Amino acid sequence: MRRRHHFHIDYRGHSVSATVETGMRPVVEVLVDGKETGHTPAEGDRPVAVPVELPTDPPTPATVRATAGPGVPRCVLIVEGDPDAHVMAPRLY
Repeated sequence: MRRRHHFHIDYRGHSVSATVETGMRPVVEVLVDGKETGHTPAEGDRPVAVPVELPTDPPTPATVRATAGPGVPRCVLIVEGDPDAHVMAPRLY
């Protein structure tokens, strides 16, 4: 059964959203400031790293690490040069 889980974080003036779709063919989709910047199929319950860039000058490389399972999916934003990983909050749609 397919199910969509949504996550969001505001990071230094930029909106980063992720959708984790579970089911037979899990997929992770990432939007930065409303534009799709990453789309990666997931393999079972293994974590998936989706590389993205934050639109700064120069662009800042970042990664959204998503885990589809087991249990409830989770997403974390990892920004190059920032030592902390930022947990993305779940959103209900």
